[in-house]
Amino acid sequence: MKWFNLSDNINLLALIGAIVILALTAFVVNLYINKMKTARQEGKLGHESWDGIGKFENNLPLGWTFCFIFVLIWAFWYIFVGYPLSSFSQIGQYNQEVEQYNAKYNAKLENLSHNELVTMGESLFLVQCSQCHGVTADGMNGKAQNLDNWGKEEGIIYTIKHGSKGLDYPLGEMPSIDMSDADARAVASYVMGELSGIKTTKNPADVAKGKEVFVSAGCSGCHGDDGQGMGGSAPDLTTYGTPKFLGYVLNHGKKGLIGQMPSFNYLGLSEIQIKALSAYIESLKPMN
Repeated sequence: MKWFNLSDNINLLALIGAIVILALTAFVVNLYINKMKTARQEGKLGHESWDGIGKFENNLPLGWTFCFIFVLIWAFWYIFVGYPLSSFSQIGQYNQEVEQYNAKYNAKLENLSHNELVTMGESLFLVQCSQCHGVTADGMNGKAQNLDNWGKEEGIIYTIKHGSKGLDYPLGEMPSIDMSDADARAVASYVMGELSGIKTTKNPADVAKGKEVFVSAGCSGCHGDDGQGMGGSAPDLTTYGTPKFLGYVLNHGKKGLIGQMPSFNYLGLSEIQIKALSAYIESLKPMN
């Protein structure tokens, strides 16, 4: 394998530049070494003096001035003409290959089955989330949110009983609500069965009662009668349990009752990654 490809214009230009620099360096060093051997004090001294040591008022060396101007001209040419706008670039080639691979990869991801989404989501969870939520997603005995229940009726019941904070909605934090277990279960059934995008509930017989309690307990005062959060003033319950709701939490972070979850916006998670993570969390079995 050749370690230096001269057919590459950039490599060739770098080699020529190195040879020129070495030649100039050798010439200048030899010139000034000879001058040091034969030079005599001459010229006009300046007015400044430091402990009896003065300096000559010499002009800039012609060779140094020429080299400086040449380097400036070459630098402008190299940046704006020679590279990277019109010459081969390994970085540019790498970016093109990454773009082509991502296009191929994204086309494959669009046709993932549900099981493949769950598997992909589990991998993301183990890398990005398990440090706080635990490898089994149970929150490690209260150290973080129990994701086994999140996005499900059990998660709604937990929120009713314990409140919610840290999503920075204009209407502020949700306090805990003094509600019987039966009423909390009914509200959860109503939210999951009628409001959420999932439209399924384990207790369909409680949906009608849950709708009444949702209004009488004051839930609609923040979330609105339609559960959509009154134009972003509160969480949109119609997205609860869906990738859209999870994406909001991931991108904004959350200051919860048990600590602070940072924003994962810096990761630049794609829609398919958030969908996969949501599918994995949805697949977890609720814990009572």
